[in-house]
Amino acid sequence: MTSEPKSSRLSGGPVGFPFAPPLPLFLLNPILKRIVHRIAAQNPDMFDRLGPHRHAYFLIDPVDMPLMLYLRPDPEALDFRAVNRRALPPHVARISGKFLDLLTLMDTEQDGDALFFSRDLIVTGDTEAVVCLRNALDDVDEPIAESVADMFGAPGRGALNFLRRAAENAQKRKGAST
Repeated sequence: MTSEPKSSRLSGGPVGFPFAPPLPLFLLNPILKRIVHRIAAQNPDMFDRLGPHRHAYFLIDPVDMPLMLYLRPDPEALDFRAVNRRALPPHVARISGKFLDLLTLMDTEQDGDALFFSRDLIVTGDTEAVVCLRNALDDVDEPIAESVADMFGAPGRGALNFLRRAAENAQKRKGAST
């Protein structure tokens, strides 16, 4: 029995269900658009840290999910949407890692820099653009993950707390295995 390559397994449906139909990304994209506009309205100064990279496109690749996220952090032309793994749009940088590690990066209460140095997150392309994006996230008063959770009320905050615990447990397991 041969094992299926990770990339082809992720190109269909959810992980573990390779023959499931592709996710209907058009249902997710209005929510992502609402999120990015809300974060931008709450934190207009964060765009200053991006400098010339505010017009850049970033590909955020949660390797354990069947989709990728496409971000253009330009306050005049914000774009944040889910994209299919089989049709990657042009981008200047790609940030890849497990979903929980990417969440930790956005959750400024956690040490996102350690994820880069531990190679839990992999950056390809323009690393200067990614550093500017990380600096912009650091300038946000309330962690972006909390702002997003608050948009969905008590269920959103509960989900964030669950994900934070899952990320902490994953880090503990990783530390115990090294």
